[in-house]
Amino acid sequence: MNVPVFDCKNADDVLKAVNDYNVSFIQYWFVDILGTLKSFQITPKELEASFEEGMGFDGSSILGFCRIDESDMVAMPDPTTFQICSWRPSERPVARMFCDVVSPDGTPFAADSRFVLKKVLAKAAEKGYTSYVGPELEFFLFGDDQDTEILDRGGYFDAPPLDLGNNIRREIIFALEGMGMQVEYSHHEVAPSQHEIDLRYAEALKMADIAMTYRVVVKETARKHGCYATFMPKPIFGENGSGMHVHQSLFKNGKNVFYEASDEYHLSEEGKSYIAGILKHAPEFVAVTNQWVNSYKRLVPGYEAPVYIAWARRNRSALVRVPMYKPGKEMATRMELRCPDPAANPYLAFAVMLAAGLKGIDEGYSLAAPVEEDIFVMNERQLKRNKIKALPGSLYEAAIALKKSKFMKEVLGDHLHNALVENKLAEWDEYRTQVTEFELDKYLPIL
Repeated sequence: MNVPVFDCKNADDVLKAVNDYNVSFIQYWFVDILGTLKSFQITPKELEASFEEGMGFDGSSILGFCRIDESDMVAMPDPTTFQICSWRPSERPVARMFCDVVSPDGTPFAADSRFVLKKVLAKAAEKGYTSYVGPELEFFLFGDDQDTEILDRGGYFDAPPLDLGNNIRREIIFALEGMGMQVEYSHHEVAPSQHEIDLRYAEALKMADIAMTYRVVVKETARKHGCYATFMPKPIFGENGSGMHVHQSLFKNGKNVFYEASDEYHLSEEGKSYIAGILKHAPEFVAVTNQWVNSYKRLVPGYEAPVYIAWARRNRSALVRVPMYKPGKEMATRMELRCPDPAANPYLAFAVMLAAGLKGIDEGYSLAAPVEEDIFVMNERQLKRNKIKALPGSLYEAAIALKKSKFMKEVLGDHLHNALVENKLAEWDEYRTQVTEFELDKYLPIL
C-alpha cells in the first residue's frame, strides 16, 4: 500500500485522510520535560470530537508536569502534523499527530515543551524573523539494550563491508521520507557501529517534531533488524560520543539575515550578535542541550566534542563553527552549535538556543575574533590569553548554572525551569553516590 505524504491544514483534512486510507488508530504524541515521548491512541470515531475538545489525561503522572491536586490536562492535536506511521504494517495503518498540552480552561500549559518553543518563535516573529534549524543526530547500533556489543568496526565514511549498518540506515531513510522528512545524506560515523543521518533544515517547530519522529523511526527500524539503536551521548569508553550539531539561521522577508557580502566573514551584524549571544549564554543553557550525567562524558577535549567557548570557520575544536561561504550560496549562511547531543529535548534545546541568539541581537552583543588554532592543544596560559573559557564540566555544574540564570528562567518559565533544575540535581545526587566498577577495580585491591 502506497501512502502519500500528507499536507493537512485543518481537522477536515485529517478526517478525510483517515477515512480514505482506512486508518485504524491515531497516536497522540507529546513529550515530558526531558523530551521523553508520551503517547496514547484513539480510534477514528473519537477523532472529530478530540479536535474540538481535546483528550484529557492525568498530568501528575508525567514528569515535571503538575501535582496530583491539579492533575487534569488536555492534549489538543495539531492537524498539520498528521502523518501515517511508515514503520507500521500497511494493512490497517496507524497515524500520529503531535499535541499541544493545555489546561482544562484551554490556556497553554507552562510545562509543555512545545509551548515554550512556540513562545520563543513568536518573539522572533515579532521582529520579522523565521528560525531555521538543521540538526545532525548521531546514534549507535548495538546487539541489544543490555550491553555495548558493536555490530561493526567501521570508521568515518567507511563503506560496506566495514559498514554493516548501511542497510539499516537505508531503511530508516525510506521510513523518514515516507513521512515527508527530507534527508540530505547518511554515513558511518567515527566510532565503531556509530551512524549519522542528516536532515534537511526546516522551521524550528517543525524540525523539533521531526527530530522526535526521527528518534522513534531509528529505534523501531533497528528493532526490526534485531538490534538496538541508542542516542546515549557516550556509550563506549575511549570512543567518540554522539552529538547533535545544530545548524541555525534566521530569515526575514525571504532573505538570510546572517549574510553580509561586504564582511570579511560574510556575516551580518545581526549574525555576529546572534553568535555572540549563543557563546555568552551557552554555560547557562548547556544543562538543556546536554541534560544527562552521561552527556559530560562526551564533552571532554580530544574526542571532537567542543567544550571551549569560541567560534571559528575551519576549526572544529570551537563551540561554534560558521561554515565557509561559497559564492552564490548566500541562503546557506549559518552557524553550527556543536555541543548539543541527540538525547536532548529538541523543543527546549531549540528554544534556548534561539532565545540566546535573539538576546545577542537585541542587546547588540559584540563577537570576538574567530579562533582557528586547535584549542584542544592550548595550555591554561594560552586559553587565558585568548580569553577562552570552558563549558561546565559536569551535570552538577551545568545544573547550578541553569539554576542561577535569570535569563533561562525567563525563557523556560518558572515552572519548567524549577522542575528541570530539581530533576538534574536529583540525577546528579543519584549518580555521585554510586560505587562504580572503576572504583572497585582501582581501589579494592590496594585499600
